[in-house]
Formats: sequence, structure tokens, C-alpha cells
Amino acid sequence: MLTIDQLKFDDKGLIPAIVVDYSSKKVLTLAYMNEESLKISMEKGLTCFWSRSRQELWLKGDTSGNYQHIYSIEADCDRDALVVTVTKDGPACHLGTDSCFNDLLYLNPANAGFTMESLMELIEGRRTEKKEGSYTTYLFEKGLDKILKKVGEESTEVIIAAKAEDKAETIYEISDLVYHVMVLMIQAGISLDDIKAELASRHVIDHKVKQEKMTE
Repeated sequence: MLTIDQLKFDDKGLIPAIVVDYSSKKVLTLAYMNEESLKISMEKGLTCFWSRSRQELWLKGDTSGNYQHIYSIEADCDRDALVVTVTKDGPACHLGTDSCFNDLLYLNPANAGFTMESLMELIEGRRTEKKEGSYTTYLFEKGLDKILKKVGEESTEVIIAAKAEDKAETIYEISDLVYHVMVLMIQAGISLDDIKAELASRHVIDHKVKQEKMTE
């Protein structure tokens, strides 16, 4: 394992720190640390940076409450840059967004793939910028009761397909259910990160339960 004195800080005593979300693996921000802020980060388990504009130490979340809890800190092969993997309490960007990296500069159409995050963004777009003829927009216009009714209907369809042991139909119906649940999530202000965090907390609990059973 490396020590701080093996890192290569620049002529201003700084080293770039790329902050990555533990669950989504999304890049949250690029900030800078000096030796003191890195030591504080490691002691507290919270990201602490050096503000180049204010020329002072900056514990992320100290004023906003959006703390970043450190999972790991890794150095690159040249030991002059860091990747800090964190779980976060709130938005990483001072503009209130999940990440500081939101402005798309280029997307290669040949490599553009499906992600749950992109589907959530599309659904959110249908809520905020209503599109005529869109089924998703129709659901939001009808409101919560309609959305909940569809979630119930699709849950039943999943059960019927699964009971029939029809794999293809079950996949189809689960996809319908997931989509309608995602519409419900947007309606309720629930993000994918909220669900991931809940599942992660259950994983920890489950791990503890297994350990307890092994010692009985």
C-alpha cells in the first residue's frame, strides 16, 4: 500500500482528485488536494479538498450537508493523480446536480447504448416537457392513481407469465413493470441512487445476518 510521501504533488503542492460514485461509477467532480487535505480526508473518511480560488481547505459538505464518504483512494501509475471512490449524501455539484459533468460535448452514435439512467432521463423529460402522443406524458397527465393502477396491472401480468413458466413472456412483462415503476419513481421524486443506496444497506444487513448465523 502506498504512503502519502510516495505521491507526486505538482509545483503548487497539489494533486488532482477524480471523485467517482461507488454505486453508479459515475464521475462526480474533479478537485484538487494538497498533502494536508489528503491527510484530513483519510483521517475523517470524508473528502477534503484545497480550493484554488479561495486558497483554503474545503471539506465537501461542511456548509451544504452533501458530504462524500470515502470508500477508497487510489493513485495512478505515475502517482500524480488520484481516484477517490465515495458514497454521497447529496448533489456533488454546487449547481445542485448529481455530477459536475453534465454538458455533453460529443456522443458517438455507433457506441450509444441503453442505460437505466438514460431511460430515467427520458421519462423525466416527458414529465417536464410534455410531448403530444407520448404514452409516458399521458401517464403523468393522468396522475398518481393512473400510474399506480398500471403498476398493479403489470405486477399481475408478471405473476401470470412466471406461473406459466414462459421465460420470454416473463421478460417482456417484467420490462413493462420496470418501466411503469420508473414512471412512479419520477412522479414520487425517487432516483436510481435512492434505490441503490437502499439495496446496498440491505446487503450490509444481510451480510451481518449471515455472519450471526454462522456463529450460532
